[in-house]
Amino acid sequence: MKAQQEEDILQEDSPHDNGDIQTNHYDTVTPPSSPADMDEPFSTYFEEKVAIPENVNQVFSFRKLWAFTGPGFLMSIAYLDPGNIESDLQSGAKAGFKLLWVLLGATVIGLLLQRLAARLGVVTGMHLAEVCNRQYSTVPRIMLWVMVELAIIGSDMQEVIGCAIALNLLSVGRIPLWAGVLITITDTFVFLFLDKYGLRKLEAFFGFLITVMAISFGYEYVLVKPDQGEVLKGMFVPYCAGCGPSQLEQAVGIVGAVIMPHNIYLHSALVKSRDIDRRNKKEVKEANKYYFIESTIALFVSFLINVFVVAVFAQAFYNKTNMDVNLVCNGTNIPHQGLFPLNNETLEVDIYKGGVVLGCFFGPAALYIWAIGILAAGQSSTMTGTYSGQFVMEGFLNLRWSRFARVLLTRSIAITPTLLVAIFQDVQHLTGMNDFLNVLQSMQLPFALIPILTFTSLTSIMNDFANGLFWKIGGGCVILLVCAINMYFVVVYVSALNSVLLYVLAALFSIAYLCFVGYLAWHCLVALGISCLDFGSRIGLARHTDIYLLNDMDVDNMIER
Repeated sequence: MKAQQEEDILQEDSPHDNGDIQTNHYDTVTPPSSPADMDEPFSTYFEEKVAIPENVNQVFSFRKLWAFTGPGFLMSIAYLDPGNIESDLQSGAKAGFKLLWVLLGATVIGLLLQRLAARLGVVTGMHLAEVCNRQYSTVPRIMLWVMVELAIIGSDMQEVIGCAIALNLLSVGRIPLWAGVLITITDTFVFLFLDKYGLRKLEAFFGFLITVMAISFGYEYVLVKPDQGEVLKGMFVPYCAGCGPSQLEQAVGIVGAVIMPHNIYLHSALVKSRDIDRRNKKEVKEANKYYFIESTIALFVSFLINVFVVAVFAQAFYNKTNMDVNLVCNGTNIPHQGLFPLNNETLEVDIYKGGVVLGCFFGPAALYIWAIGILAAGQSSTMTGTYSGQFVMEGFLNLRWSRFARVLLTRSIAITPTLLVAIFQDVQHLTGMNDFLNVLQSMQLPFALIPILTFTSLTSIMNDFANGLFWKIGGGCVILLVCAINMYFVVVYVSALNSVLLYVLAALFSIAYLCFVGYLAWHCLVALGISCLDFGSRIGLARHTDIYLLNDMDVDNMIER
């Protein structure tokens, strides 16, 4: 009887009846089995849902905002990971305050993209990886999973090594890089199970780590006393006087560091932690509003912390040479042997050298507080990165493993290459590897941005909350701009390799890469309304799909819809 009811609904919801752009032969596609038919409910780390206060009729309620507060701050941690901190300090050291407007613009663009991710999760009750699993056919789906997994591994390596570097600085070199990685892995496993004591306690712990970062980097800001006029000028005047290729590459690197592909998947999953009746259009609309406000506040906080780092290194170390730093460090007890050659080349810094330089110029307290901030950044982003890995793997592969097994697998995939790097690489020479990881993540951006724009633009998935014309055009332009900027970063990196063999391999890889991006873009353009490109492709929006996108509703509720 239930099957007959579902079949009736499918016929009622057929795209052929409502004028949607999907006119393809979807009936040839067998949809995945409904989670309602499984023995156990599908779950990630959500074993509870936060209740939303009822009977609050104000246009804006702080009680409701507080209930929705959490997912946006967890998402914002990706804007504060060690890779971002390193990009910030390099920006300040190479370009002074001149690229703060790029940081501001990248953060605003990031907010707009996170809005799409949150809306997808709220409206459908599914996160991006789950939607991709149901919408793309097998081969593209597996390719998409591999690409996103590579982005998570690249990000995770930066985050874990950031923690290891912080431990090395705090122990004055007594804890080697590989030992720091093992410590980070261990405590990450411990912290990941904090949600067993309540989701709000877990979110409070992340809030504590963000507070530690704000105090640590804020202390450095107050200590260095940057020129406030220059800070504001750099933030709101979109110009870079006297900038060359080095500063241009740094500006591109800022965009790549801020907008991270796995964060889109993460945010679309985190918003599922609130108890929202998706049958009620008013509740869904209200949830979208409060999540956007919360995300705005969270990214504003992360932006301020990033500004602290840029301004500190812009004020203290812009136009400094290795010789300048070496002379100052020689007069201190801060270990710095071999870090700063005796030449007049512009100072090159990373998160390790940055801590040493701060210690040389402003005392040991500046070094240790810097290391504490890096440790908080690395630990928090490692945990959210692990959650991203779980959501992506569960969504794309539809895993039905125990929670511990899922955590162990996702951790192992990301940690193994990190541990190898830590064993065979010196803590003082990690800049080249960090550049490679930034390039790796930049290349994966289309595999998050294109799907999120595709699915949030389709009324068959989003109903009344599908993107309007403004968001379709604006979102398309923003994604095109971000991808173009990041591809420039990739080209600059590859062209500097100076190896014919690597050029050939890069060319072959580029052909396959661009074909897959083109495939996703083609589906996206059809979803945006360019129906002339619809050649009978399986954009994945089979007439069966709505049943499973709304899988947590029973049949009566779907009939009500």
